[in-house]
Amino acid sequence: MNVNRYLLAIVFVLMGLQSTVLLAQGDVISQVKETIKAGSAKELSRFLNQTVDVTLDGGPQSYSKAQAEFVFRDFFKQHPPGEFTIIHQGTSKGGQTFGIGQYKSGAETYRVYMKVKSVDSQQLVHEISFAKE
Repeated sequence: MNVNRYLLAIVFVLMGLQSTVLLAQGDVISQVKETIKAGSAKELSRFLNQTVDVTLDGGPQSYSKAQAEFVFRDFFKQHPPGEFTIIHQGTSKGGQTFGIGQYKSGAETYRVYMKVKSVDSQQLVHEISFAKE
């Protein structure tokens, strides 16, 4: 009887931990969403890994966090945000958190894809792309 209670307690703890991890993953996607909606490169950089792969209508480029902030500052100046929505978010079979969104700037629409990694128990974007639709 005590063994069953012990096993049940372990299951509940593990389920709670899994829920916490999923909430944290979803939380970083929603925070990034708000920074992109606002067109704030500075705030966006808070959620970037120390090195990040950025694709803006071309091939991916690896940038430091500081360089990526400047790249996004220029992008948001040239393409000010009109609307940004997350279309889908989830976790791949390999455990990779990702988000897919749609960014609108004037008459232009971009598909946004971002991958999130856990770095020192913190969820950070390590790849982000804006592809014109």
